[in-house]
Amino acid sequence: MKIGVIGGSGLYEMDGLRNIQPRAIATPFGPPSDEYMGGELGGHEVFFLPRHGRGHRLLPSEINHRANIFGFKTLGVERIISISAVGSLREELRPRDIVLPDQYFDRTKKSAEHTFFGQGIVAHAPFGEPACPDLRRQAAAACRQAILRQKQDGEIRVHTGGTYVNMEGPAFSTKAESLFYRKMGFDVIGMTSLGEAKLCREAGICYQLLAMVTDFDCWHESEQPVTVEIILANLTANSSLAKEVVRELVGQLSARPQCGCAGAMSNAVFTAPAAMPAERRKMLAPLLGKYVGDA
Repeated sequence: MKIGVIGGSGLYEMDGLRNIQPRAIATPFGPPSDEYMGGELGGHEVFFLPRHGRGHRLLPSEINHRANIFGFKTLGVERIISISAVGSLREELRPRDIVLPDQYFDRTKKSAEHTFFGQGIVAHAPFGEPACPDLRRQAAAACRQAILRQKQDGEIRVHTGGTYVNMEGPAFSTKAESLFYRKMGFDVIGMTSLGEAKLCREAGICYQLLAMVTDFDCWHESEQPVTVEIILANLTANSSLAKEVVRELVGQLSARPQCGCAGAMSNAVFTAPAAMPAERRKMLAPLLGKYVGDA
């Protein structure tokens, strides 16, 4: 089984990988954020990609999610574990807690960049349940085991489920926006995960975000407004735990996913194969091949 790991702010490398081989992947959607670092972990082949590039070179709005996910698909990855810093919109979701979102709300203007389709091929991905329930269940168990191993039980809590609202950035929320998101019932806020989730669904890849809470955004009256310094301090504290969670999760993943993510697009393509532009159909063969055949 091949597993992908996307590292967010503060996580630019994956400890524990053996026999590391960097892989530079060219995609029809342009270059991914960086090279994929392939290696062995927990008996599986793992490919790690830093979302913002090594050295944190890319703004959230500059990340080429299509290239990143297409690259994972080209490598044969079946499951992706994503790690990202988020702001909390709930009192009970404290800094350094881990949230495993099961829903998303889109506040971006990038719908064209969050799909592989268009330009002659129409598909409508089912997205009512945007994250993989099987991967989320196993991730929750791995988080709790990693917290116990680091003797941080009670200090850091795991919250299974919740809604991630995806804003564009790069500026953080205004207080008015933050209060609005709270009233809407959202749980955490970030700038990057929605595009990954949508594209993984189209690619037939299981996806789950490990949302690492770094701050209370700017709604909390008794807490400091979010700053880069606050985020970096909590990211540094959380980075070793995030790596431990990934090692734990990869080691315990079952060989066969107990979900329907791999076949999610089986009835999603509307365009008749004969009507598809040949070049476009060939370009999307890694996604479409098992449904409409090769061009």
